[in-house]
Amino acid sequence: MTDSTSAGGQRSASPWAQAVGGAPAVPRKRNWAKALPFIGPALLFIVWDLVVRLGMVKPILLPPPAATVSTLLNGLAGGPLLTDFVVTLWRTAQAFLIAAVVGVPLGVVLGSAEKAYRSVEFLIDFFRSTPSSALIPLFLMIFGVSDINKVAIAAFGALLIVVFNSAYGVINARKQRVMAAKVMGASRWQIFKDVLIWESLQPSFVGLRSAVSMALVIVIVAEMFIGSDSGLGNRIINAQQVMNVKDMYAAILSAGILGYVLNILFLVAERRIVHWSGR
Repeated sequence: MTDSTSAGGQRSASPWAQAVGGAPAVPRKRNWAKALPFIGPALLFIVWDLVVRLGMVKPILLPPPAATVSTLLNGLAGGPLLTDFVVTLWRTAQAFLIAAVVGVPLGVVLGSAEKAYRSVEFLIDFFRSTPSSALIPLFLMIFGVSDINKVAIAAFGALLIVVFNSAYGVINARKQRVMAAKVMGASRWQIFKDVLIWESLQPSFVGLRSAVSMALVIVIVAEMFIGSDSGLGNRIINAQQVMNVKDMYAAILSAGILGYVLNILFLVAERRIVHWSGR
């Protein structure tokens, strides 16, 4: 039999019938879930198009989304926009690598000696709270108008975030695991190597993800206001000055795409590498 009678006298499908009859519902729900991330962008472009079509904003200030996307795709397909995109990406990568290579080990070492971290905590928090754009004149005096300047100030801003997160990851390591290692006779070096470093990975990845976003922001700001003839920041400010709004919005969108992709890459890497997080 494929049906059974419930307590109320009504027939209910057997588990086999429920599985067969309910199977199509699961893929539908999954398809809807996959479509959810695209609803926000679709609504944005619909509102954008309506605002332009209804004349709420003049096209000279806000071009239609189709024209902007076309300019973006043509530029990234091999136009000048692609060159500026690659330049900004390269500067961001340089700044981030410097921050990561220096910041993670420094943060772990400082975190493992809490007194040492507390002695420099004010300096880290002070400069971490200071807008990096306010330090541009200082870096101009040190490095002059060059690519080194843009990379250096971005690396400095990202470095403080990495150090802060890595250090607190070690300081806030689970006391039970540290105590268990001590009870088992582990030396201080073994505790540092086998417990503290692993405990610091998850907050370190959070810091690295924030750091790459910060590096990108600072690089673009530096390209805007420090003598530069390439990069997305330079392209945005130049297009704005000559009222080439399609090119300006295309460059802004490409910067947003770059930041979003970098963030997603770090989320994926974090889930794969620190898969035990929270356990």
